[in-house]
Amino acid sequence: MDLAAGDPRSIPHPVVWIGKLIAFLDRKLLGDIPGDKSDPAKRDREAEFRKGLLLVLIVIIVTAAVTAAVMYASYRLSPLAGVIAEAVLTCFLLAQTSLRRESMKVYRELKEGSLEGARKAVSMIVGRDTQALDAEGVTKAAVETVAENFSDGVIAPMLYAAIGGPVLGMTYKAVNTMDSMIGYRNDRYMWFGTAAARLDDAANCIPSRISALLLIACSALCGKDFDPKRALRIWKRDRHEHKSPNAAQTESAAAGALGIQLAGDAQYFGKTVKKPYIGDKTREVEAEDIVRMNRLMSVSSFAGFALCMLAMGAALIAGR
Repeated sequence: MDLAAGDPRSIPHPVVWIGKLIAFLDRKLLGDIPGDKSDPAKRDREAEFRKGLLLVLIVIIVTAAVTAAVMYASYRLSPLAGVIAEAVLTCFLLAQTSLRRESMKVYRELKEGSLEGARKAVSMIVGRDTQALDAEGVTKAAVETVAENFSDGVIAPMLYAAIGGPVLGMTYKAVNTMDSMIGYRNDRYMWFGTAAARLDDAANCIPSRISALLLIACSALCGKDFDPKRALRIWKRDRHEHKSPNAAQTESAAAGALGIQLAGDAQYFGKTVKKPYIGDKTREVEAEDIVRMNRLMSVSSFAGFALCMLAMGAALIAGR
């Protein structure tokens, strides 16, 4: 379903409603930053943390409860309605088609020679400032986004849905959405977003490592442009080269598989953030790397799907 339709814009996406709930609670619980904005010492860190923790609890409980209610009502209506509801909700968890679609917009703009168009396209899928990026910077940003979101946009929701169906899968998406909205180390969310960021780190700990191993293994199936041995070597060396304990897992595997160097310093909200490089610069980054990264993501996604199906099948057999 995800490959065929992606995220249909005509159907309200559950993650959009989760985002609206987070934004509402953000305004109600935090509002304007209390205290003197220019002096963090005058703000009540513990109070902001507690409010952020309350937001996390409310969003998780509401998301799980609403999803469970939809599932219960659907199966009460009929088994077929339940299966359809479960399939649709599970499809909404996956972002493979959306990732490919949005990153390929960047690729097409680059191939047409429109750097400004490429900057605009990549700004839709990254959190960094893109106005000053050159063609290489735009390409790296797109490749990094596909690599990082392969874990939290494809494999992690697959794994959680395999374990606990749409209820656990949608709860994971709520955790991931909270992190993307308030899990920043900026002036506003330094303490308020701490609980969301830490929970997201925990939720992605195992899935990010499984995702990296899938990228390494599947790079052997993607053709001569990929090197699984180098992917394994770079992953072992650079998988912790990021402030996030999870982000560099898939980025390092992708950088090694493609033979390029990713990461490095980036601009966020007008400020330069120092970041170490990931991977070796065995060649220059080129627009075709976006296509290659999407190929690797697609093959690895099918492998992840097969892994989940095998695990579920084994669990069913063991439960008899």
